[in-house]
Amino acid sequence: MKKALNKVRDKFFEKIHGNNLVYNTCWEDPKVDRILLELDKDSEIVMITSAGCNALDYLLDDPKHIYCIDVNPRQNALLNLKQSLFKNGDYNALFKMFGVGQYRHAQELLEESLKDLMPTAASDYWEEKIAYFLPKKNKKSFYFRGTSGSFAWVFKIYLDSSKKARKLVDALLEAQSLEEQQEIYAELEPSIINKVTKWLMDRHVTMSMLGVPHPQRQLIRDGYPGGMSGYIRDNLKHIFTELPITDNYFWRLYITGRYTKTCCPNYLKEENYSFLQGKEECISTHTTYISSFLKRKPGQYSHYILLDHQDWLASHDVAALEEEWMLILENSKPGTKILMRSAALEIDFIPDFVLEKVSFDKGLTAKWHKTDRVGTYGSTYLGTVK
Repeated sequence: MKKALNKVRDKFFEKIHGNNLVYNTCWEDPKVDRILLELDKDSEIVMITSAGCNALDYLLDDPKHIYCIDVNPRQNALLNLKQSLFKNGDYNALFKMFGVGQYRHAQELLEESLKDLMPTAASDYWEEKIAYFLPKKNKKSFYFRGTSGSFAWVFKIYLDSSKKARKLVDALLEAQSLEEQQEIYAELEPSIINKVTKWLMDRHVTMSMLGVPHPQRQLIRDGYPGGMSGYIRDNLKHIFTELPITDNYFWRLYITGRYTKTCCPNYLKEENYSFLQGKEECISTHTTYISSFLKRKPGQYSHYILLDHQDWLASHDVAALEEEWMLILENSKPGTKILMRSAALEIDFIPDFVLEKVSFDKGLTAKWHKTDRVGTYGSTYLGTVK
């Protein structure tokens, strides 16, 4: 019965995400990544695309090339659109579209310039979806689009329904010290962690909209005291009371639907725009699986950034998990770094043959994991090929 239910849940998850843009922004902290990865001009990186924000952030370390891989072509199209906004040389348009989340001239800009600066598949997608950037009565931001964005929009409506909660959230975002954050959050927490929200957190449809598949939810339920709602409660408290909010652009975006010039990803900062222009050509996108990419383009890559997708592989396809690791090791060299995250506090699915050839520095990652401004993962792993 449980196996059948899990199949239904997986089908539902695939139905929600199969034909949609899932992630409109990255939910991994590149500040932590760049400290752990130690990128340089010789780095050749194989990574999962997600929303492409972090690939652009890594360009600040001037790597040789970044291969962005995603099985969802819409995620690659999103990165291609961002690349085109560097190619056309219009910082104002870049910040309006991806900083503010809306640009009333987006349609004209696409037709006049951007579509010729993207691969055909990406330009075709944006000709159909460019309205995501046009201000609408309800969803006034691109960041309220896609499946995870739709949930952010619902969360905003929920906050706006209470004048007290919205006032406290706005005050929290402007707090200038941890003491001030702690005082405000203590008053705000009952509004965002209560019987209604706890019930929603434990619902399959809610987590599916957030892009969290069933295997990851099960890892949390099995390994965290208080289950999913306890996990979210404790993570939110950590984020908002133990880490400075002033540069936490992840949660500012989620709460407001936009960034500011002083609180945004590095690729959106005006002082980085001229440096990144031209370097966007160092990123190539590939719509496939990591294993398929490595079979088609073997090499001695210096870095792999796997995000959290191995949580799903460990639950659904152990053979594919092992194949991916074998191909990673075949296409690595001594010193190659492998960065991955998990919903679990600790994982036990890394194959033995990997542990023989890769050393994992738990102390280092535990230290930096605590500083991660996103705060939604249970653990971070950095492996180095021996």
